[in-house]
Amino acid sequence: MSDTPKNVCGIIDRLTELGDKQDKVSIGDIVESFGSRSYGPMLLVPALIGISPVGGIPGVPSFLALTLLLIAVQMVFGKDHLWLPGILKDRSVDGEKLANAAEDMEGVGKFMDKIFHGRLEVFTGPTAGRIAAGVIALMCLAVPPLELLPFAVVLPMGVIAAFGIALTVRDGLLMLIGFLGSGAALYVLITKVVFGMLMGGSSGGSGGMF
Repeated sequence: MSDTPKNVCGIIDRLTELGDKQDKVSIGDIVESFGSRSYGPMLLVPALIGISPVGGIPGVPSFLALTLLLIAVQMVFGKDHLWLPGILKDRSVDGEKLANAAEDMEGVGKFMDKIFHGRLEVFTGPTAGRIAAGVIALMCLAVPPLELLPFAVVLPMGVIAAFGIALTVRDGLLMLIGFLGSGAALYVLITKVVFGMLMGGSSGGSGGMF
């Protein structure tokens, strides 16, 4: 299974096949399945997990963001082969649960494949991919503080998923939408988290004075 999926349904089918064949599926198994050069699927899979109910478990979004950050950094530097440390590659999930979760997403995958396809491919080339990787890195750094807000991590994870789909199906229009979405995610981070912490600190300081 070294060929790279060209659409979302192909990625979902690959995950279903892995889950059906193995009792435990590690991140390393997924990387090997998609191919070490397949950055699009490897961005999409963790991002989709972050958007799913599993992403609501405390700490999970930050772990996924760390994995995505390592992938994004390698994209920025144009590495041909994806590398992950053993502590990440060895993390695994129950094969049956993975297959069931993937099967539940088949309808969404078919819907995405109808909407997203090769458009404005000039915006999915190597240079655009590296720029997107830099933005993805920023989104990953935004995830831990956004865990303080209910469901707020859906926004940066959604942006990363958009980039993952865009790179997989070579949809430049979706890539541009991802860039716009990243601006919205940073706006939420700055206005809701950073300003909130500053205002909270100011209020606490004033209370101490009086």
